[in-house]
Amino acid sequence: MLSGKRPPSLWLGAELGENAEPDSSADRAEPEQSAEPGARRSAERTDLFFDPYEETQISEKRLPHWKQDGKLYFVTWRQADSLPREKREQLQSERDTWLARYGGTPLQELSVQLRVEYYRLFDARVQQWLDAGYGSCVLKHPGPKRIMIDALHHFNTVRYRLGTFAIAGNHVHVLVAPVAGIDLSEITHSWKSFTAHAINKHLGRTGQLWQHESYDHLVRNEEELRRIEVYIADHADQGWHVEKSALQ
Repeated sequence: MLSGKRPPSLWLGAELGENAEPDSSADRAEPEQSAEPGARRSAERTDLFFDPYEETQISEKRLPHWKQDGKLYFVTWRQADSLPREKREQLQSERDTWLARYGGTPLQELSVQLRVEYYRLFDARVQQWLDAGYGSCVLKHPGPKRIMIDALHHFNTVRYRLGTFAIAGNHVHVLVAPVAGIDLSEITHSWKSFTAHAINKHLGRTGQLWQHESYDHLVRNEEELRRIEVYIADHADQGWHVEKSALQ
């Protein structure tokens, strides 16, 4: 587990209120200036962040997905075996009990305060379990790790702009801004489909590699971006592969 670090799911709930109506003044924070080398942010960077005045497409499977064209996302996906069966069953049972307490109301229709509680109780715990390194952790091996690195870079500057990312043993964190007109789901599907086939072939294995649904979050502002970049970069302390990149 990343000691002392708040997983991004808690930023999402406790500080951002995913699926809440964002405060327009907070979401339009101006870029900060800094004397630290590489820390100066261009005004154009603000165009990458969630805009409460732009059209937003919202869909939901198990997780909510908010989409805006050409914006910056924090994306996480994990191996299908990254959570032990008993922990998945425990989590599902506790989620069902918690939701039943509020009459089975869909999560996105609950108050911001209740969604904060939900993310604190459930999403944060999943991230801690992932960091604990359950499952086969295929990405700890040099070959699969190189396949993933190359896949992330392959269409950089063509279909998307790639930011900081971390490749842990059983999951991947990525900051990515799709080029206008390209849907994030197309990018993540391409990454996961190609790498699943290539890694399985490399390891001489078959079957499902990745969990079907990925977690994605529209980055709200510069402050949140810095927190996410620090969280991703801290994976290097566990010995995982991290590449830092300041989106321009």
